[in-house]
Amino acid sequence: MALKSTIFKVNLGVSDLDRPHYGDYGLTLARHPSETDERMMVRLLAFALHADPRLEFGKGLASTDEPALWLKEYSGEIRLWIEVGLPDERALRKAAGRADKVVVIAYGGRACDLWWAKEGPGLARFPHLTVLTLAPDQSTALVALAQRNMQLQCTIQDGQLWFSNDEQHVPIELNRLKW
Repeated sequence: MALKSTIFKVNLGVSDLDRPHYGDYGLTLARHPSETDERMMVRLLAFALHADPRLEFGKGLASTDEPALWLKEYSGEIRLWIEVGLPDERALRKAAGRADKVVVIAYGGRACDLWWAKEGPGLARFPHLTVLTLAPDQSTALVALAQRNMQLQCTIQDGQLWFSNDEQHVPIELNRLKW
């Protein structure tokens, strides 16, 4: 018998002073049985960073044809393709061919460094690819916010993010490896 996804409900308030974009989002995240809380929270961070009423979570680990998140036009054209983790060059080449913009939010500490050393030179040829990294202590701090029902606020200013709930405040600074 296959294990079922665990459902997380999130009320996320986003105040993005850099874009500017402000909104409240009622989200349902399905955490695949093989997905960690860390990956799920990085997906949520990716949503907050690119918040838009049409931004959707993909099937993620359950499908290799869909990203972690994407923003599609009503015509079906893919404007934004977002991957989290350490995707290989082949997957990103495919994404770059299908979407106007591709963003990777990589995490994993030393594994992330090794991934970039291996994949970075090949990824340099994709002009509309952005690669961001998340420090291990920051992704761990995000995990502390994970609950089945979350009330979160995310503020973005000058490239820095702050996630908070009623009890905790988590500052996030993403490093840019590629624009």
